[in-house]
Amino acid sequence: MMRKKMAGAMVGAVAGSVLACCLSVAAQEKGYWRAESSTAQAITGDIGFTGEKMSINFTSFVVAQIRSLEPGEVSAVFDVDSSAGGNGNLFRLDIPAAKKFLHKNTLCGTEDVQWMATYVAGRSLKIAFFSGAKMPVFALNEIANSTDLCGTFSYVR
Repeated sequence: MMRKKMAGAMVGAVAGSVLACCLSVAAQEKGYWRAESSTAQAITGDIGFTGEKMSINFTSFVVAQIRSLEPGEVSAVFDVDSSAGGNGNLFRLDIPAAKKFLHKNTLCGTEDVQWMATYVAGRSLKIAFFSGAKMPVFALNEIANSTDLCGTFSYVR
């Protein structure tokens, strides 16, 4: 009986630690972000993250954090120095190709957006959207030749 209680407490502690880890990693994206790049200003406008949702032009989309990105992966996708600091994450989401944003623009032409990579450094957020069912490969060669990369966008606080 005592053994079962200890095992249950241990499982609860591990689950709590994993949940706290994942929530704190994704917390960097939370909040309101102003469109900075010309692509962000023309397509998404300002965006926001709350819990497990992302808002673009007053429409919310559920996002699920898949994993953290390694510094080399971040530099491959966002052209930043891998030693510059900051944190990157990969998210799964579904934004239909038919969804129009600012100026009747879409995020990925006729393709649904399935993946989102983020990079936060200080008061700056960079986002890359990807189509395709397969998880993007974050290597310089792969990104340079990718037909699934929809676009990159920059935001500030």
